[in-house]
Amino acid sequence: MKAAYIEATGPAESIRYGELPTPEPREGEVRVAVAAVAVNPIDLYIRAGTVPANLPKPFIVGCDLSGSVDAVGPGVKSLKRGDRVWGTNQGLLGRQGTFAEFACVAEEFLYLTPSGVSDQIAAAGALTGITAHLGLFAYANLKEGETVFVNGGTGGVGSMVVQMAKAVGAHVLTTVGSAEKADQCRKWGADGIINYKTEDVPTRVKELTAGRGVNVWFETQREPDFIKTVDLMAPRGRIVIIAGRQARPVFPVGPFYVKGLTLSGHAMFNATPVEQRRCADDMNRWLAEGKLHPPIGKTMRLSETAAAHRLLEENTLQGAGTLTGKLVLIP
Repeated sequence: MKAAYIEATGPAESIRYGELPTPEPREGEVRVAVAAVAVNPIDLYIRAGTVPANLPKPFIVGCDLSGSVDAVGPGVKSLKRGDRVWGTNQGLLGRQGTFAEFACVAEEFLYLTPSGVSDQIAAAGALTGITAHLGLFAYANLKEGETVFVNGGTGGVGSMVVQMAKAVGAHVLTTVGSAEKADQCRKWGADGIINYKTEDVPTRVKELTAGRGVNVWFETQREPDFIKTVDLMAPRGRIVIIAGRQARPVFPVGPFYVKGLTLSGHAMFNATPVEQRRCADDMNRWLAEGKLHPPIGKTMRLSETAAAHRLLEENTLQGAGTLTGKLVLIP
């Protein structure tokens, strides 16, 4: 089979595209004929060695995938040949990645793709969707009518936060950097849209909440400013962080505890299969109902994986601003 893989961690140029043996499903696994994959920042960090990981050699890069079940291993109970599926959490914790024509995946990490939902859409929302859902509901316990703020409303995770929060009846505030991105967030139902390039974000948040503050702050920035954030929170508000591995920001302890706030950090791959399936069940329902639309910014061929990694690095790490939505690859 064709696959995008590395022999050792390094720059994007270390990714090779070529033939590897087609894997056979083991106990509890199915083999997926891959139809689409999506690139995530964690893929860059693992490939570069920024995040130390125990990688099989050769290591096929990538976490997300969608496609159809091609073969079923012993002990599989819930899936059969021909089922359309999507999933994430591969290429992590010693598991082989997904950027190949075939991938063997434990059935507990796969979910049926709803009828009418394309493989590319299913792959685009996999990791980012589960990450957003865990933060909003498992950690922040978001309720109908509460106010949510998220930086970057058209980003991978940000776009999922905006749409999921609206799906449960929350009031959503977000930031964007252009009129086009504002229009997109408006289509998803965002109630307050702030252009961070032309407006003062804290001032606008106070205006849009009438001084009451934010109930759930979903932080996607790599260098959070907790002094500003805590000031903008409502009493008993919840802050969720998912980024900033190297960040060591100043933290306003006094204002934080006086307001009765909570702070939660989470990484999707630490969630159990049961926890992740709860997320996937909601996501599938919203996808089927047309309430969830993972944005795709660019589609490339699997053979262009190295170029795709460079493009995401330029946008994630260097702030190029040339990509809106997910980067999806197809074999």
